[in-house]
Amino acid sequence: MATGGNGGPIWSRPEPGARRPRFTRQQISAVALDIADRDGFGAVSMRRVATELGAATMSLYHYVRTKDDLVALMDDALMGEALVPATELPADWRDALTAIARRTRAALVRHPWALAALQDAQFGPNAMRHFEQSLAAVAGTGLDTAARLDLLSIVDCYVFGSALHTGESLQRAAAAQANPEAVSAVIAFGMAQLQTGQFPHIEALLGGTDPRTHPDQAAGPPMDQDSLEQQFERGLQAVLDGVASRLDIPHRL
Repeated sequence: MATGGNGGPIWSRPEPGARRPRFTRQQISAVALDIADRDGFGAVSMRRVATELGAATMSLYHYVRTKDDLVALMDDALMGEALVPATELPADWRDALTAIARRTRAALVRHPWALAALQDAQFGPNAMRHFEQSLAAVAGTGLDTAARLDLLSIVDCYVFGSALHTGESLQRAAAAQANPEAVSAVIAFGMAQLQTGQFPHIEALLGGTDPRTHPDQAAGPPMDQDSLEQQFERGLQAVLDGVASRLDIPHRL
């Protein structure tokens, strides 16, 4: 885990003590997130953030000492998006985990680069709040500590996997719209492979639909934002059904 250099994590240091600082950590992280959303995480640099803030690069170091500190601010801002407002967190364990899972996935889908880019970010205040909120959600299940952590890990793995799948699906859909010729080439290759007779289950999935003439219907409903969210909801409830049965947790406590 990154520690922000010899000065320790950024969270252990107060913000600059000027009476009226020109920038806040929230402003800096918002600009950095916007750059990553538009141009990818690789485009984020101290120079680029300073430029978009209208500041000199060296002046930004007054607020953020290192790139690790900048990444920490980005991660904390994202984790803030994943928090369920305290007044909206349900009392029932299952409803609470559902709410947390939805918020977490939504934040990751908004920032699809984050799953890979922020793995080594400093563990900040909002990450701690998110973990505390998750522990509170399962506190009344009657499970021991190891089982509660297993439950949270299972839900997290599903959420992260769904967010990754959603991001990739939406990127493929956007790429297909931008380059229909490439889609046609892929379909032609697929049809040639089907004619070998080696893929009977894929043929059955297509159900006689010719993807060359109906590429939007070839594999069932389109994977747009709404259908992917519905798929996530079905899967989440199946996961919670499974862990509730496996760990013998009642649906309502």
